[in-house]
Amino acid sequence: MPAKAKAASASYIEPARRSRSKRLRMRNNWDYLIFIIPVILYFLIFCYGPMYGVQLAFKRFNPALGITASPWIGADNFERLFGSFQFTRILKNTLVINLLKTCISFPIPIILALMFNEIRRERLKKTFQTITYAPYFISTVVFVGIINLFLAGENGYINNILEMLGIAPIPFLTSPSYFSGVYVGSDVWRNSGWNSIIFIAALSGVDPQLHESAQIDGASRFKRIIHVNLPCIMPTIVIQFILQMGKMMTLSYERILLMQNSLNIEASEVISTYAYKTGLINMDYGFSTAVGLFNNVINIVLLLAANKIAKRYSSSSLF
Repeated sequence: MPAKAKAASASYIEPARRSRSKRLRMRNNWDYLIFIIPVILYFLIFCYGPMYGVQLAFKRFNPALGITASPWIGADNFERLFGSFQFTRILKNTLVINLLKTCISFPIPIILALMFNEIRRERLKKTFQTITYAPYFISTVVFVGIINLFLAGENGYINNILEMLGIAPIPFLTSPSYFSGVYVGSDVWRNSGWNSIIFIAALSGVDPQLHESAQIDGASRFKRIIHVNLPCIMPTIVIQFILQMGKMMTLSYERILLMQNSLNIEASEVISTYAYKTGLINMDYGFSTAVGLFNNVINIVLLLAANKIAKRYSSSSLF
């Protein structure tokens, strides 16, 4: 058979083999595929299905006409957003809070995981882990109620202690200058223990022989943490950092709304609360969708940029 004919025959046979191999693997692993179905349905129904409504950002929504029949207005909603006197303020507040979260809330779970990994007594380790996990399971309303209980201006526990020490009360919840710090501090308290789980799981995969070799070389416990544990979990840290960058414009509007008042609104009004108020309270659904779409586009750009930088300077990336 001529070489060209052999090459042509191989080009047809190889894809057919790969296709049969894939079908065979799917047939042999059908039980695993069944477990994937609920996850696929979840994303299709709750993540991809609602994307149909993104067109509202370019329409003047009329409930009587519905989404499809409402008139197109082009980029008018975005022009309103960028021309709004509140746009600069809400963008600044969102970025300030998220940058503080990234600088403070992101490394603390890593430190916690490294600390838990060094505790040799299993019962003591589980006790500390339970204490740090517990705030995550408190509902948002109760959680903000606890914050108010401690930080209220007159009757808060902390201000009562300050008064006993002869120090003037601090307006934690009513001064715009304190809002970002209170929000980030409460986020550390609530989420650090829970977020440390993935790093604890990564540390469980560190080869014990690496620690044994380091001990033979005379490395102290601290040096083994720095030169063995951290490099081993660095891929996990990089992936988590990329995901964090993809949420740089996203904040929990429920907690912010509950902590928000007329005195701190200058610092507490962020993109998520602005979208909630314009959409659900003012019933301006098209404009609210435009705000949300702008927010998500920025998140995607930051995610792609962080992934590209991580791919260039490290061996870990999302894709």
